[in-house]
Amino acid sequence: MLSAGAFAGGDKSTLGLAGAKHHGHGDGEACVGFGPQTPRDIDSKAGANKRIFGMAPPASQMNLCNIHFHKNAEHKATAFAIYAGDGDGHGYDSGYKCGISESLSEAELAPTKEAICKSEHGELKPGDTIEVHWVHTSCDVAPGAGLGSCLSDSCANPSLRVETQVFTLVNDPNAIDFNDLDYDGNIVNGYHQPKALPTNTGKPVEFLGSTTGPKYSEHKCSPMQVTWSVRPQCAKVDINSVGEWCKDNAFDEDHAHGVRKLVVNPDLLSTIE
Repeated sequence: MLSAGAFAGGDKSTLGLAGAKHHGHGDGEACVGFGPQTPRDIDSKAGANKRIFGMAPPASQMNLCNIHFHKNAEHKATAFAIYAGDGDGHGYDSGYKCGISESLSEAELAPTKEAICKSEHGELKPGDTIEVHWVHTSCDVAPGAGLGSCLSDSCANPSLRVETQVFTLVNDPNAIDFNDLDYDGNIVNGYHQPKALPTNTGKPVEFLGSTTGPKYSEHKCSPMQVTWSVRPQCAKVDINSVGEWCKDNAFDEDHAHGVRKLVVNPDLLSTIE
């Protein structure tokens, strides 16, 4: 059993967040004894992993504990299937891009007035794809930075759910305002909740999986048990609103994170019902 202490200090990498030492995606034996892994192609329902655990409750009956995003989609679907490349070995410049990113207007692609969510790995630009994760926990905790915010000393083995949306960044104030999807202290029926989640990007595909992020691969698996809910269509979000969020949010998030390589080994995937 995993204890909260194992993740004290916000091991952000475990939730697909920042700062993990890279362990590589090289050749090697697949993980043995681990539960189903993430990310995956959500259009492919097949999986042969036998480690079954219960689906987490609906997000509305859990506490939001973290929001973060990755540069490019970690998951793959028809709407986000453009491969970004093998990357730099640390999870950056890999993953998948939205199909709609190929047909944006000149105005949508206009350069921003300032750098957006800049880090040592670069900055976000119009036309880029991001995958946003709203992480929910069954623990009685308040939102904060990293996986540590999803656990507590009295709740070391919670149910976890990640609500997921893939966006194309556009320089358009009429696109979705990312801050409308933020937390901002919102409490509904006693639960910490995002102010809103996307509702017009298709029925979310739900499945059992794990945490993500570039420290994990098919050869170094995540032990965490996570229910995923991934919306199958892309949406456009105003890049300037994402930049504003990076400057000020409850999660100490200020940049996009790297991606975990797509899991394709059936023995490491759950069946999508």
